[in-house]
Amino acid sequence: MTDLAAAKKHRLAPLNTPTPLGADATRDISAELNALLADTFALYFKTKNFHWHMSGPSFRDYHLLLDEQSDQIFATVDPIAERVRKLGGTTLRSSGHAVRLQRLSDNDADFVTPADMLAELSQDNQRVAAFMRETHALCDRYGDVATASLLEVWIDEAERRTWFLFEAGRQS
Repeated sequence: MTDLAAAKKHRLAPLNTPTPLGADATRDISAELNALLADTFALYFKTKNFHWHMSGPSFRDYHLLLDEQSDQIFATVDPIAERVRKLGGTTLRSSGHAVRLQRLSDNDADFVTPADMLAELSQDNQRVAAFMRETHALCDRYGDVATASLLEVWIDEAERRTWFLFEAGRQS
């Protein structure tokens, strides 16, 4: 086989990343991580939406808080997708694919009060942490300690965001 023929064959080969976890783990954990990735994109966009549309007397503080939180959320996107690939799975291929998998609701309202923004984001972060715990339990069943370890950090980050949003939204 010529070098050109070998290169072409390699380019057309399926994405068979080797993993010791097995086909069932690849399928199940990849599916959960892809749903989590879709939720992460949804949470990122909602956080940025509220960041861009914040108003009122606490504008600066809330605007900066949501900017910081959106950066943290976005920082998990690539590691989640790359973990799917390391497991031998394939990940999201389009925004439409993400929308079909996301479990969080979008908020396209023309106006949302700052208090409602903080409360909604707090609830969404709580849901994301719960989804992560479910995925962690699945990883434990398959012995996927690497994914479980990543999830533990992200759960802590989601809980911290929830705490900050809750405290920032207190009325007294």
